[in-house]
Amino acid sequence: MAITMAQLMEFMVAQGASDLHCAVGRKPTIRKGGHLKDVNAPELTPADTVRLAKEIAPEKNMKELQADGSTDFGFAFGDKARFRVAIFKQKNVVGMVLRQIPNKLLTFEQIGLPENVKRILDRPRGLVLVTGPTGSGKTTTLATMIDYINQNEDSHIITVEDPIEYYHSHKKSILTQRELHNDVTTFSEGLRRALRQDPDVILVGEMRDLETIGAAITAAETGHLVFGTLHTTGATRTVDRIIDAFPTNQQEQVRAQLAVSIIAIISQALMPKHGGGMIAAFEIMVSTSAVENLIREAKTYQLSSVIQTGKKEGMVLLDDYLWELYGAQKITRLEMFRASSNIKEMREKFDKEKRARGRMWDDSVIAAEEAKWAAPPAAAAAAASARRAGDE
Repeated sequence: MAITMAQLMEFMVAQGASDLHCAVGRKPTIRKGGHLKDVNAPELTPADTVRLAKEIAPEKNMKELQADGSTDFGFAFGDKARFRVAIFKQKNVVGMVLRQIPNKLLTFEQIGLPENVKRILDRPRGLVLVTGPTGSGKTTTLATMIDYINQNEDSHIITVEDPIEYYHSHKKSILTQRELHNDVTTFSEGLRRALRQDPDVILVGEMRDLETIGAAITAAETGHLVFGTLHTTGATRTVDRIIDAFPTNQQEQVRAQLAVSIIAIISQALMPKHGGGMIAAFEIMVSTSAVENLIREAKTYQLSSVIQTGKKEGMVLLDDYLWELYGAQKITRLEMFRASSNIKEMREKFDKEKRARGRMWDDSVIAAEEAKWAAPPAAAAAAASARRAGDE
């Protein structure tokens, strides 16, 4: 009997998998602890992936798939889990990826977000950006921060998301959650409309275009606490990405606006934790007079130095955070290097430390990993053995 989406989602929940991939010519595959693992099921055919897609996709999304070649939506698997679903065409067949969204809102401690970030959330107005590559946990971090405000402030919080991933209930605050395409046409339209709905806090799921970025900065300037995301890494790249989105003749004005409106930039990376599970690393830039001046004067290349010396204000560089995780034996050097924003400097720092110590805590872990990859696969080894026997 053919495997169903209900069975696959049940398996994901039981395994604690983050993602499910359904691709023609391969068994359904989950991602767990950062690694891909096949499900014990037959390889999927073109008919299988279409059938699986139809089991969970609303009719309007199947029409969008036919018209545009891809579609995205949120799906609730009863009360067990929610999924962000992407269905797409490739090589004239249908592929699908599901990302599991935890039902339970997590605390600062559970996601590893530093406690001093709570001070940022007490600000009545300004722009807070959460950045990082796809799959780095930005949505989870934003949900945790929104939940903190919801519990502690009597505010009206409006979110514009694509799709809604975490469902928030009303607590001390009132929560209005609007979903792209269902409740509102675009992020910029949702943001524009939000300003007429007596908001205190606005979350823009993604600052995709010039119009949305401009509207977010204006909303932050005019007395609202605004949260947004960008697919950038580090404070410097994030500020440059925002400025570069505008025409040259507007950039000086935008720098001045951004300098006074930005509260903080939180960049993050998600990686396998030594011993199992996943762990996040953060870079945190908090606005100070020095930060404002560097943004205004187009000297963003100096922001890293300010962050490095701004520990008292709650700032930390991503590479320093990674080094602390490595020292605490929470990640191996391989994960530290992979997530580093300046791998050359990180390697030099590591090599210097290794020369001084002579041995690092993960030497045996790395040696075992290298040995595993150096060893021939079992099938290849068996074939080689058989050939040798035949030659004899």
